[in-house]
Amino acid sequence: MTNAVSIRPGRPALPEWVRRLPEYLMIWVPLLLSAAHLVSFSLWTVWISFTPSTLVPVSGWVGLRNYSAVAASRNWQIAFDNLLLFGSAFVLLSLVTGLALAILLDQRIRGENVLRSIFLYPLAVSFVVTGTVWSWLLNPGLGIQKLVHDLGWASFKFDWLIDRDMAIWTIVIAAIWQSSGFAMALFLAGLRSVDADIIKAAQIDGAGPVRIYRRIILPSLWPITITVVVIQLQFAISTFDLVRALTNGGPGIATQLPALVVYDLMFQRSLLGRGAAAAVLMLLILLAVLLPYAAWRYVQRRRAAHA
Repeated sequence: MTNAVSIRPGRPALPEWVRRLPEYLMIWVPLLLSAAHLVSFSLWTVWISFTPSTLVPVSGWVGLRNYSAVAASRNWQIAFDNLLLFGSAFVLLSLVTGLALAILLDQRIRGENVLRSIFLYPLAVSFVVTGTVWSWLLNPGLGIQKLVHDLGWASFKFDWLIDRDMAIWTIVIAAIWQSSGFAMALFLAGLRSVDADIIKAAQIDGAGPVRIYRRIILPSLWPITITVVVIQLQFAISTFDLVRALTNGGPGIATQLPALVVYDLMFQRSLLGRGAAAAVLMLLILLAVLLPYAAWRYVQRRRAAHA
């Protein structure tokens, strides 16, 4: 006689989406809330830019009057010219500086970890602190110029901070010091990812270091270069706290940037509609940089998927 063994059926397995529900909630809920916040306030700003709002938002419709007033103002014209100069110089020089530092560290020199930490340290400092410290260093009365004068070189002159024509370059210097470490980190990762077998083959063929960098290594860094350019341009367009702490837009309005124009219109002149219009113009400038980059990334992913 055989003993019957009763087998209790196990609990049914939970569906995949149920088991991953906590993960979805932790990731997607904050993302959706952030996206809703960003989109709603962006649309609100666009709406305000078409109204006659001053100190407080009011209803009404003035069409493009705020935009034409902002575009025709001397502050905006100077800010836009400064943005072109600052953005071009900052992006180019930070790329060159970051690439040079990355190539230096890629030589496996002694103390690489210490140098890498030193070069990356400015990223841990806020832009307000950076602007404040550089305002001390560049102040003719207590910074570099005074130090050199105290050392006996009385004819030395370095007063860019109070020179209307050169003050914008003080922002470029501070921004490069702040952000070149970021470019260095990305370039260094790209240099370390180059196939060593290709480099060895080129060396066997008699190629020197300069030719290897020019023909093999630097072309492989092209995607990273585009990424760095876009990120640095995004920073240049939205720069506010660095300029506020370093020059406050001066001397006069010589170092005004679009973000300072928005702040001035909204919070100092209480012209909410015009400030919103200036903010929308800043957004359009930013989209002119980000949308082509997004399209380029999309094309690259499609090509990689079909390769």
